[in-house]
Amino acid sequence: MTRPSPDTAGSDASRVWYPVAIGAVSGAVAYSTWGLLAIYFYVLQPAGPVEISAWRIVFSVPVAAVLLTFTHAWGRFASVFREPRLLLTIMLGALFLVGNWLLFVIAATTGRVIDASLGYFINPIVTVLMGVVFLRERLRPLQWVAVGVATVAMLELSIAMGSVPWMGILLAVTFAIYSLVKNRTAGAVDAPTGFAVEVTALAPLAVAALCAVAVGSTSLDPTGRGIVAGTVSPWHTVALSASGIITAVPLLLFATASRRLPLSYLGLLQFFTPILQFLTGWAVLGEPMPLARWWGFGLVWIALVIVLVDLAFPRPRAPRAAPRAVPRHPDAP
Repeated sequence: MTRPSPDTAGSDASRVWYPVAIGAVSGAVAYSTWGLLAIYFYVLQPAGPVEISAWRIVFSVPVAAVLLTFTHAWGRFASVFREPRLLLTIMLGALFLVGNWLLFVIAATTGRVIDASLGYFINPIVTVLMGVVFLRERLRPLQWVAVGVATVAMLELSIAMGSVPWMGILLAVTFAIYSLVKNRTAGAVDAPTGFAVEVTALAPLAVAALCAVAVGSTSLDPTGRGIVAGTVSPWHTVALSASGIITAVPLLLFATASRRLPLSYLGLLQFFTPILQFLTGWAVLGEPMPLARWWGFGLVWIALVIVLVDLAFPRPRAPRAAPRAVPRHPDAP
């Protein structure tokens, strides 16, 4: 048997590790960008959460068109609309995505960035539970311990702070479902095409929301200011207009990472987001962290350490069954 040369072996290793490295870097940059978005949305005030979220979608449409043009992906974009099942799956993920966007903007503009960080801290644990519910996976002992500790943390925060941390829970659930849908469609849709389909599907909803805000809908704009874009300052207008690019870049990087990394690896990289969000809320925006809140977050961090320990030890592989003997044909040698 001829052994591969060192050059060939190195080339094979590069082919194996290069996509993983690209996915890891893409995921790290995407999650770090999301971790700092709270500052960006805070600066966009006095625009309300619904207006900011709607403009994000509207300004993302031309960015998506440019991406489709440069990647020659218009044909792939059109083909998605000829596959109803795939299109509906992407649209379902897009709805959870825009729900996650809106919740986070509400958190960033109402002094609840630390609550938002809680949601992204518990997201890996929620992702594990998603695997149980949707993929019929079984939890290992350490994973059960992590889920139990995280549940105790939620109870402690609910009792100590006087209310259930719904903001964090909803952020964790919406993004976990979006990640699951994205992972399921990654093999069928590339990053620019998936992003373009998502924002195109959401565009009518965004335009309707902006119209409702413009006519003074109190349910979507409790302040009654109407459309703020273009009325504050040139810099505010430029910053709001850049929401399409700021939205597209991390989403495309995340889509790239989701195509190259297992969902569990994405859960590990996600720690970049809540750490930066927590530091933003606590150190930059000055949100309160009483002792009871520290205890709750401490329990969450313990649960995450347990998850990391569980991931550090590979699962023992089940022994392969011995191949069954195949009856020989009488004429076989």
